[in-house]
Amino acid sequence: MGMTVVEKILARASGLPKTKAGDVLEPRVDLAMSHENAALVINQFHEVYEGTGLTAAPWDPSRIAIIFDHRIPAESPKTASNQKKIRGFVELHGIDRFHDVRGDSGGICHQILPENGYVRPGFVVVGTDSHTTSHGALGAFSFGIGATEMASVWALGCAVNVEVPATIKVVVEGEFPPHVGPKDLILHAIGLLTAQGANFRVIEFHGETIRKMSTSGRLVVCNMSVEAGATSGIVPADAETVRYLREEAGVTDPLDLVVPDAEAAYQRVVTIDVTKLEPQIACPHTVDNVKSVGAVEGTKVHQIVIGSCTNGRLDDLAEAANAVRGKKVAKHTRMLVFPASGRIWLQALTKGYIGDLMAAGAVVMNAGCGPCLGIHEGALGDGEVALSTTNRNFKGRMGNPNSEVYLCSPAVAAASAVTGVITDPRKGGN
Repeated sequence: MGMTVVEKILARASGLPKTKAGDVLEPRVDLAMSHENAALVINQFHEVYEGTGLTAAPWDPSRIAIIFDHRIPAESPKTASNQKKIRGFVELHGIDRFHDVRGDSGGICHQILPENGYVRPGFVVVGTDSHTTSHGALGAFSFGIGATEMASVWALGCAVNVEVPATIKVVVEGEFPPHVGPKDLILHAIGLLTAQGANFRVIEFHGETIRKMSTSGRLVVCNMSVEAGATSGIVPADAETVRYLREEAGVTDPLDLVVPDAEAAYQRVVTIDVTKLEPQIACPHTVDNVKSVGAVEGTKVHQIVIGSCTNGRLDDLAEAANAVRGKKVAKHTRMLVFPASGRIWLQALTKGYIGDLMAAGAVVMNAGCGPCLGIHEGALGDGEVALSTTNRNFKGRMGNPNSEVYLCSPAVAAASAVTGVITDPRKGGN
């Protein structure tokens, strides 16, 4: 029996010739990522060594990445103190892959890792963030873990008691219609699979649509795979993976493109044709409550959010800027834009996208997670409605349980910013 991508990656990382779904392994970790929650990991890490007489030192600082993104700049003395603590740990142990609060090299962890070439095909990547699934876009097995597990990884260099997941194969065919793209695809897929339909599974994406999709789009679909319960989403590495890593991330090292065997065993195969796919909306308060835009068209929105680790890349900002150029954000609507990294922010500035967005009335924020987690920048008031390109719409997700969040693509968000109501971008705004 052949192996899936995740089975091949975990076999190699565990020093085994083969693995199968259900095996329990301790694979070597290639990259361990944390953001501000590294402060908690540090506490747990020191507890691992307490009473042993051993010096607490990470197994390989070159394989650890820490990125400040969730609460930047710091919104409270507690956050600022935690960030100070992390800076001290980073300096003490020589962790070079550290991205502080900087306009030129900072940003959201799930953008910083790929654009700096930290993730490679075939890697085992762990992160103390559920959307670590994003990095499967580059052909890695990438998944979220807790602070205690991460402390163990820092100490040992391996992940303990990892069960090899079964794999769901999603085959995507057809050409996207105008104003429909990767965000609509993954929302549609989550609606089909449901929020628990891929629990403890890997979603492996295939088909001509995926092969033609940019790495930016692949990051979208892998990022949101966790919203169907998946441990990870994976796009098998191919020519586009090589192009991105060579041309955009500056990677010159040899690359090992891990692909599934032709006879690999999948738990389930789902086929999606995007030819007639319409813009999709995830309605409150679950990501799998997905409807076509026409079902909610005309719903009043108070806040538009464009950006995040899901849709804050240059192509997303270009789409939004093109939609609002020469127009104005509706009078009673706020539009917040969060580029995914400082690099993207500067690129968007150079290309004029920032100017177009601001001229329309948008507030362009620093690269970071912003209101997505409901703690920092852009919380909602009682009874308010947000339309957002972020990845979750749980009750209270944007800071207020008495508000509602709808999820959509940049095309829908930008068109709706102009009208002040949920708008089908195929029909245009004012």
